[in-house]
Amino acid sequence: MAVYFFDSSAIVKHYVQEMGTQWVNSIIDPKAGNEIYLARITGVEVVSALVRRGRDGTISAQDATIALAKFRKDFNGEYQALEMNASVLTRAMSLAEAHALRGYDAVQLAAALEVNDFCLTVGVLTFMLISSDVALNTAATTEGLVVDNPNNH
Repeated sequence: MAVYFFDSSAIVKHYVQEMGTQWVNSIIDPKAGNEIYLARITGVEVVSALVRRGRDGTISAQDATIALAKFRKDFNGEYQALEMNASVLTRAMSLAEAHALRGYDAVQLAAALEVNDFCLTVGVLTFMLISSDVALNTAATTEGLVVDNPNNH
């Protein structure tokens, strides 16, 4: 089993057709047997992204409504959501300072590091952060995480 942590920029590709969608879908496909983690705040970011795309016409209003419903269903049943607690947020503040990350990117990285720490503790050796955000990916690599960008696929 492989464990993947998706940030918002990557998981949204499962709901909107764009570069990297097919690759993301192959990882998320239940038949692949992967465990998918998201930070709890990812729900807010993805809903915002889908609604904005529906309103600005990048996707149709109907497609936005369908994508929102599918995301909400998946968010509550298919993904493991890491809760935001004092430990994660304190770590995020340190990461924001160390890497000059935007706030939510620092929270995403802190959450990914928490999941990675858990994986190492229980002996799961295959962990990867999936993100389309170059600054986040650079910081994650510096922090020792294995990273892949769906835009490269």
